[in-house]
Amino acid sequence: MSGNMNLTLKVWRQKNAKDAGKIVNYKVTDISPDMSFLEMFDVLNEQLISKGEESIAFDHDCREGICGMCSMYINGQPHGPKRGVTTCQLHMRSFKDGDTIVVEPWRAAAFPVIKDLTVDRSAFDRIIAKGGFISVNTGNAQDANNLPIPKPDADAAFSAAACIGCGACVATCKNSSAMLFVSAKISQMALLPQGRVEAISRAKNMVAQMDEEGFGNCTNTGACEVECPKGISLENIARMNREFITAHIKE
Repeated sequence: MSGNMNLTLKVWRQKNAKDAGKIVNYKVTDISPDMSFLEMFDVLNEQLISKGEESIAFDHDCREGICGMCSMYINGQPHGPKRGVTTCQLHMRSFKDGDTIVVEPWRAAAFPVIKDLTVDRSAFDRIIAKGGFISVNTGNAQDANNLPIPKPDADAAFSAAACIGCGACVATCKNSSAMLFVSAKISQMALLPQGRVEAISRAKNMVAQMDEEGFGNCTNTGACEVECPKGISLENIARMNREFITAHIKE
């Protein structure tokens, strides 16, 4: 016995945002447990191309859990059954021989389907453009090191900055809320003195853009934190709310 697996895949196929789309069944054989989920999809696409069929479109880039592009909803969970990993870090040993695996794109009005499993997440880019940056001149590295920052604040800022913008928080939220993503991007700067200069405009503008994009409201269910591959904390949402309220008080 080789230990390799034969699987049934139920994959969402959709030509574009206007197409109704449907689930299509595929069989893949002799899949190594050591393959990543995306490598398994590479095998499937090679089979489709060899038969003259159209390959399945899906997002990927770094395949190292850094870029956040590999957004697949696998058996009802963003990025699949493992905690703290992206789809590209999910290995086939998480499944069993003979399993049926359902693969869908993120489901959110603010993330329209481009094709098959690929969605348009440019809404996140527009939110960042509204204030997810620091425009003050902080000088060179030596100057930056002269700014005293308490270690707990620095650690919390680094933890928030770990967000890769994959959208799993939106995909798993019953309201398709982007609060965890936006709060992480606000927190990573709100915790640092360099970020305080634009704190008022940042909180107001980023939240306003989030609402304009059509993301839902947060009901503190906590699914976003559970499914986040980088473990972004719900504490960031509380911090964002404080930043938002403070911004309106100081208007």
